[in-house]
Amino acid sequence: MSQDSTLLSATLTSASFLVLLQLFSRLFTFILNQALVRLVSPQVFGTAAIQFELLLSTILFLSREGIRNALLRAPTSTKDSGKKDDGESAGAGALVTNISLLPVLLGIPTSILATLVYLRTASASTTSQPHFHLAVAIYALAAFCELLSEPLYIRAQNELRFDVRVRAEGAAVALKTVVAFAVLVALPAEWALVAFALGQAAYGLTTLVSFLRAYRGRSLFWPRKVETRVHGNTKAMYFDPALLHLSAEMTAQSVVKHFLTEGDKFLVSRLSPLADQGGYAIASNYGSLVARILFQPIEETARVFFSKTLSSASANSRDALQMASTILLALLLLFTHLLLLLVTFAPPYLSLGVSLLLPPRYLNTSAPAILQTYIYYIPAMAFNGVLEAFFASVAAPSDLRVQSRWMVAFSMGFVAAAVAAARGLGMGDSGLVWANVINLLLRASYAWRFVLRFFRERNAGEMVSWRKAAPPMPVLVAFAMSALVTRWSQAMYRDVPLRLNAQLGHVGIGMMCLIGCLATCIVFERTTFRHMYTVLRRR
Repeated sequence: MSQDSTLLSATLTSASFLVLLQLFSRLFTFILNQALVRLVSPQVFGTAAIQFELLLSTILFLSREGIRNALLRAPTSTKDSGKKDDGESAGAGALVTNISLLPVLLGIPTSILATLVYLRTASASTTSQPHFHLAVAIYALAAFCELLSEPLYIRAQNELRFDVRVRAEGAAVALKTVVAFAVLVALPAEWALVAFALGQAAYGLTTLVSFLRAYRGRSLFWPRKVETRVHGNTKAMYFDPALLHLSAEMTAQSVVKHFLTEGDKFLVSRLSPLADQGGYAIASNYGSLVARILFQPIEETARVFFSKTLSSASANSRDALQMASTILLALLLLFTHLLLLLVTFAPPYLSLGVSLLLPPRYLNTSAPAILQTYIYYIPAMAFNGVLEAFFASVAAPSDLRVQSRWMVAFSMGFVAAAVAAARGLGMGDSGLVWANVINLLLRASYAWRFVLRFFRERNAGEMVSWRKAAPPMPVLVAFAMSALVTRWSQAMYRDVPLRLNAQLGHVGIGMMCLIGCLATCIVFERTTFRHMYTVLRRR
């Protein structure tokens, strides 16, 4: 098999593994969350799921995200070379290993600083909860424990050993939810925050132990000097200069990107009471369930694939460009169909779904209104994720600096729009999500312009266009007709109780419309699907 074929095969295997991992972990978490939200108050759930998770993601994202993305461009190692001892590794591999240790070193000051800032800025109603400071300390330690596994995570990614990550994260998610649930059941309600913190600590420890077991404990935590030959001369260095520079650029950009990604949680934690934070958290968990199961693995594997396929050595190869454009357009076409499905079928059936899923005490929070906005937030997240994955895979440091300046502008616009929507227009927490939708679409548009320029500069502009990512007209008509029929059905059942047995006719109409839309897609898009399947199979 050629190198491109091997890479695509490994990437598709990675996508399958990660989708299965996300399916298992999210459904497992979803089932236990259904029990957890009935054991704790919205105030406790909001603190743990919004504020503590924001602290955790801040530590992890700022410490590792830029370095992760930069090191995806490092040469791919084989499994055999991955089994060698670090002392026997080639010089280039050792320089990459040294950079992979930086998240551990950055994690120490980041954990301390982020924790101190959070404790200083948390509201009195938050800090007055029982055992609050103990829970915060456990979360910070859990974050650093997870960072200790980062060098081995990066090593597994570059060796395309995705099974290692799947086993580690699958076990970690299971233990996290079981530990949190067990502590909540065993201890009094005042220990609820500590229960969530212990669950996160179990996640971090399990991840670290799993990676250490996979590599038999062979991990370094401090960079070592490496001798390399440059133009016939031996030179001692710690880091590969190009990769280190790229890591620094991406890490600097991650500060702005993190705020844009988690900006809604920042604002919710500052603008909303604790009960509404709990409603926002449960709506976010339910609303993004499909996104996390499907889109997160696709985004991560797309970043790996584009980074390896369009490396500097092969970026001008016609075959590499054709393969990259085919994969990119296939993903965009998939997300376009998702947008059509959500916009057509979600609004008429959301009220029934909310009444069945949400505990009664959450129906009076902001959760129902927020779930309505996720109909549009999920597709925006999908489009932005894959387009920014392409950008991060091939952008030069100069491109990253320009994007960072635009992201600063986007973040300022996001804050203004979010505050105006939440306060000025009276939209509450759902206004924050609408502001995020606009922010994601702007970022996706910027990345799409970069995609077009990237292919044009390589005389391959004809390979990418929005028309190739849009369904044919008969499919659009089928979805439009289904939208009219399901909304007519919703109006007919408006005064019927929101119970499944009472709404069976409405649900049946929706199922028939869905089958009709899927059949139309099969009939009018079978040539497109067959072409994509042939390209992938040939590779």
